[in-house]
Amino acid sequence: MWLLFKSDKMNYNKFSTKPHYQILDGLRGVAAVIVVLFHLTEPLATNNLDNIVNHGYLAVDFFFLLSGFVIGYAYDDRWTKLTFGGFMKRRLVRLQPLVILGMTLGAIGFYFTDSTIWPLIHTIPVWQVLIVMLIGYTLIPIPLSMDIRGWEEMHPLNSVGWSLFFEYIVNILYALGLRKLSKKALTVFVILTGALLVHLALTSESGDVTGGWTLNFQHMRVGITRVLFPFFAGLLMSRVVRPAKIKNAFLWSSLLLTAVLIMPRIGGAEHLWMNGLYESFCIIIVFPIIIYLGAGGILHNKAEQKISKFLGDLSYPLYMTHYVLVYFHVAWVSNNEGITILQALPVAMLTLVGTIILAYVSLKFFDEPIRKWLRKKLK
Repeated sequence: MWLLFKSDKMNYNKFSTKPHYQILDGLRGVAAVIVVLFHLTEPLATNNLDNIVNHGYLAVDFFFLLSGFVIGYAYDDRWTKLTFGGFMKRRLVRLQPLVILGMTLGAIGFYFTDSTIWPLIHTIPVWQVLIVMLIGYTLIPIPLSMDIRGWEEMHPLNSVGWSLFFEYIVNILYALGLRKLSKKALTVFVILTGALLVHLALTSESGDVTGGWTLNFQHMRVGITRVLFPFFAGLLMSRVVRPAKIKNAFLWSSLLLTAVLIMPRIGGAEHLWMNGLYESFCIIIVFPIIIYLGAGGILHNKAEQKISKFLGDLSYPLYMTHYVLVYFHVAWVSNNEGITILQALPVAMLTLVGTIILAYVSLKFFDEPIRKWLRKKLK
């Protein structure tokens, strides 16, 4: 997605640097870790009501809100010198290296995840995997006829690619003209898109805002609804909110974010609307409060600074590569039908550690060197 995962550091010569929000970096990392936990516990749940990290998928909505806030802060006052092409080059340099790495790793591991849940994997020819990988590099969604895994995903080699697709959409909308909206016009737009989000959450057949990863009308509607409100609400916040300095903000905002994302299902199967109301409240009210706390917070000591920086640096690589290993975990769980959470815990924890190691290696030996090289080429 993704200034969503890092305030822009590509300060080409004609742009002066701005201090970035260190705590927001750390919160991205907290949310990314919870996303991994959500995906590790998901195959162990019997349905969408009893996952022990039940609302982990809302981290994506938090990322979209954070993205709008940071992009507004980083770019709103630069458009006298910045062009649409220049903006998109910056986004591509920031986002695409890990998009390409994630799709490549997904292709390398694809045949090793042949399992009871994906029994047709071994029937897919290599040439088809390579085509899907190359399309995945562009984030162009593939149609259902090209699904090679069986989950009806627009990016079956790296599931999380769908959120990057929608991140690019709002980045383009912002750069093409919505950035020019006045504060009043932007407020009206945010209110209208917020109403669409609430309607989706309250009327969804699943009682939540999940969706967006399949190339059909229903998922496209969910995806665009999920991204429009939080991104442009974050943009509005960057223009109107002046955070006050808050003590222990990293601790309190991290705890609040964690509580929101691991909250058990609200209302059960009998009152699906209650869960939709909860998710609407989190996205529209709680997430902006968390960003307000993080933007105004102070890191008091070197330990907090190091933790926040580590989490921030790791957040995007972790998000973009973790599902490569999650596919192996899901395959293992499906091949051991009836396994309990306690029995699966060692494998889940080992996978979690593996995702963190993979993310760190991806950051240091691929993402950072590639972006450094690209920045030199684009000066």
